[in-house]
Amino acid sequence: MALFNNDKKEDNNKKAPVTKAGKSLMPGGNFFGNLITALLVFMVIIGVYMLIAENQTKSQEISLSELSTDINKGLVDEISVRGDDLQIIYIGTAKIEKIAKKEAGTALTSTLSNYGVDKVKLEGVKINIRNQSGLGYWILTLLPYLFPFIFIAFFLWYMTRQVKGAGMQAFTFGQSKARITDPDDNNQRVLFKDVAGAKEAKEELVEVVDFLKNPKKFLDIGARIPKGILMMGAPGTGKTLLARAVAGEAGVPFFSISGSEFVEMFVGVGASRVRDLFKMAKKAAPSIIFVDEIDAVGRVRGTGVGGGNDEREQTLNQILVEMDGFEPNEKVIVMAATNRPDVLDPALLRPGRFDRRVTLDLPDRSDREEILKIHARGKPLGEDIKLAVIAERTPGFSGADLYSLMNEGAILAAREDRKKVTQYDLIRAIEKVMLGPERRSHLLSKAEKKITAYHEAGHALVASLLQYSDPVHKISIISRGRAAGYTLKLPLDDHKMQSKKEFLDDIAVSLGGYVTEKLIFDDLTTGPSNDLQVATALARDMVTKYGMSDKLGPVALEGSGGAALFGRGVDEKEYSDRVGAVIDLEVSGIMNEAHRRAEEVIVANRKLLDAIAATLIDVETIERDDFEKILVAHGVTPKKKQDIEHQV
Repeated sequence: MALFNNDKKEDNNKKAPVTKAGKSLMPGGNFFGNLITALLVFMVIIGVYMLIAENQTKSQEISLSELSTDINKGLVDEISVRGDDLQIIYIGTAKIEKIAKKEAGTALTSTLSNYGVDKVKLEGVKINIRNQSGLGYWILTLLPYLFPFIFIAFFLWYMTRQVKGAGMQAFTFGQSKARITDPDDNNQRVLFKDVAGAKEAKEELVEVVDFLKNPKKFLDIGARIPKGILMMGAPGTGKTLLARAVAGEAGVPFFSISGSEFVEMFVGVGASRVRDLFKMAKKAAPSIIFVDEIDAVGRVRGTGVGGGNDEREQTLNQILVEMDGFEPNEKVIVMAATNRPDVLDPALLRPGRFDRRVTLDLPDRSDREEILKIHARGKPLGEDIKLAVIAERTPGFSGADLYSLMNEGAILAAREDRKKVTQYDLIRAIEKVMLGPERRSHLLSKAEKKITAYHEAGHALVASLLQYSDPVHKISIISRGRAAGYTLKLPLDDHKMQSKKEFLDDIAVSLGGYVTEKLIFDDLTTGPSNDLQVATALARDMVTKYGMSDKLGPVALEGSGGAALFGRGVDEKEYSDRVGAVIDLEVSGIMNEAHRRAEEVIVANRKLLDAIAATLIDVETIERDDFEKILVAHGVTPKKKQDIEHQV
């Protein structure tokens, strides 16, 4: 139970969204980025060209008379003749180069002889005649003049390409964004053996697989497979995984898309994407279309602010038309997943559309053990691993929670440089998934530690002595997540229903810490705030949802999500202000009665309370076995499984 709640601060410095590659998704970001890149490339090329041109102009140009004098002095090593250009290399450790111009139409030797060059000295100079014709010559000659034009042409082509790409994106705006899973891709293929639990759901879907593999058997006898299959269940129960398993077993293409990907700010785009998606699926038939979180687009119509022009409603209308337009031999099956089937439009659920509904419940103990075995694949497990024990300690965990549990256990083992995952790692991972990581650096003062110990001892004491509450498995005053301490109580066996007596005991247990602080310290802290919120919400649900109020009787006044029934708005109420006042009185009465019962238990067992709190202050954490020893020492018999079965 949370004792000290610290509100999380939101970061107001929001950044522009980026892709995985780090590219900005803001409009115009790519265009201006490419423009700046092109300008930088242009500046670099100009700089390199100017550097080369500058290096070329550093060679000193001399006259023919100076060249003749240097030859007579024996300073010249080599002369290269390229047309009328002379390149002179002088003798020395540093090869000094100079350039000169010879007389046009006259041989170099004749010209130098006319300038009085000694023939003997001239014979000692290497004279190379280089061909000035050819492609390379013309390129080097014309490049300084052609380069600006070439670059301008390249720049215009590059920018035109970017604009064209943006234009093409506009033309593809209405195309489907569905992700296609190839049936031959073994890396992404999922089979029924990869999905543990959900036995009834898999039985419902086996005939769908059979139809996709052998549709003739059904069509010959006049049977028509359901066109739409709606997967319903709590988050993390494996709806998407089971849909992929159907496609994997049937060996057909799997088109998956989220309901939110249909809806855009422009009216008609979602409907266009629906048409494109069904068109692709029909071409690839037999195939499966899977729409995840269909409630994003399939909510009850008539509540949108845009009326008939509302984009979401237009998209939903197109889905209804496409599903109702199937032929029996189309061999395209639509599967969808949602955890809010109560908000879907009735037209989606009528026969001929999503007329088959598959419900996925949270896994029971045996299913949790099978799921843990699947998620344990590829992980080196220690000899002390007992997945059955882990399954017993995780009631209410979904398949996604169990995956996270196994992953966190492996992370804990790797963090401590161990090669195998042990049972202790998985036990710690359970608490990490449920409550968050330990915060041992969050040190409490002596006064806060004492308050926290008595607070959690109050929860544990009331839970142990009330008949219909779950037994305590662990008590700790080590901070986890946002809780300064917690009392972990788990049922000894899975049960699908809860009774009114169990609810009343749970509320009393939630108020155990609140009552203890008042009795022991004659004061209250902010610690019980979360306990009060949970208890009050449960009491209100008893009155408004479950018909457990003596004054109001068997009346459901709110839906499962807290909103009014039958698709009405959240702020609308199905009851009058007078009934609302009765609800408030009933909730207050339940809370006061729970407070009285918790106070009676704590006052009557003060010595046991002090013993639990003292042990917590000393060791900080009490496991189930040690806690039961404290109970036995004070004459309290711990709860056993047969006691729970007797209550039922």
